[in-house]
Amino acid sequence: MSRQQNFVSTGALPSHEDVLALLEAAYTQYRAEDSGQVADYIPVLAEADPAAFGICLANTWGDGFALGDADLPFSIQSVSKPFAFALVCDALGAEEAAHRLGVDATGLPFNSVMAVELRGDRTTNPMVNSGAIATTSLMPGAGADERWRNVQEGLSRFAGRLLDFDERVYRSEADTNQHNAGVAHLLRGYGRMYCDPDEATEIYTRQCSLLVSARDLATMGATLAAGGVNPVTGEQVVSADTCRHVLAVMATAGLYERSGSWLFDIGLPGKSGVSGGMVTVSPGKGALATYSPPLDAAGNSVRGQLVTRFLSERLGLNLFASAPARRPPASPAGR
Repeated sequence: MSRQQNFVSTGALPSHEDVLALLEAAYTQYRAEDSGQVADYIPVLAEADPAAFGICLANTWGDGFALGDADLPFSIQSVSKPFAFALVCDALGAEEAAHRLGVDATGLPFNSVMAVELRGDRTTNPMVNSGAIATTSLMPGAGADERWRNVQEGLSRFAGRLLDFDERVYRSEADTNQHNAGVAHLLRGYGRMYCDPDEATEIYTRQCSLLVSARDLATMGATLAAGGVNPVTGEQVVSADTCRHVLAVMATAGLYERSGSWLFDIGLPGKSGVSGGMVTVSPGKGALATYSPPLDAAGNSVRGQLVTRFLSERLGLNLFASAPARRPPASPAGR
């Protein structure tokens, strides 16, 4: 870096030169990290290269800084959840979406049935599977085809390009998603599923099978950071009010049962997926996305978490970091 400076959450990102230097330092430091396991409960995900590693940071002005396998495509999986939630919030209003879906962290794994049973109103939140399937059931559309089209087109608007659908990933997931189907039917029994449960499960499975890259995720996250305006296309994808509510739920529930530790260490809204993708959003500044398939026991990318912690501290992204206050000089009138 050209200078030593401690950046804090207010203000802008440091210079392009400093951002690139820090991304390169993070990539170099963690590229040899070999802990974690590639997800194998969905057969096609087990084929991922554990050495694949990409980083991309996108600011709210449309600049992107990428290293490694930042353009390698992978299935979006659970990283799709905040963006689908944003589309539903925009369609129904955030208050109504929160009432129907819930927004409280569960403290339990992403696929927990107990999380549904423990709450009196049988809601969870849109970042875990039960809440995400319920979110998909609220997607506008007269039927499955129209709902699916709105999902694909909506997430593509966040990315600034048409996202491809991977039929092979979908088939692999559809053959093994009996648990999700069971959760959807459970929610219907409690009045928390808003279309046919099998239809919602299928659309959600398709949603998870869209292909993205770390560069796409950075742009999608930067759209949430920029009040809903895609920094590449200039399109207002969702409202600024929607972004505020989505980022709040990401902050408290985006890393599942590790969300509290994540907020303590990183201080930012984030979302991970079992294919190894991760996106972290710094409101007003931009978003950091990583791709690295090996996961920890909670299903979060090991390298992704390490890189994000490293860059959150050095780029001044942590929302809770502030500089010591300095009392302004007293005005003559106040003396």
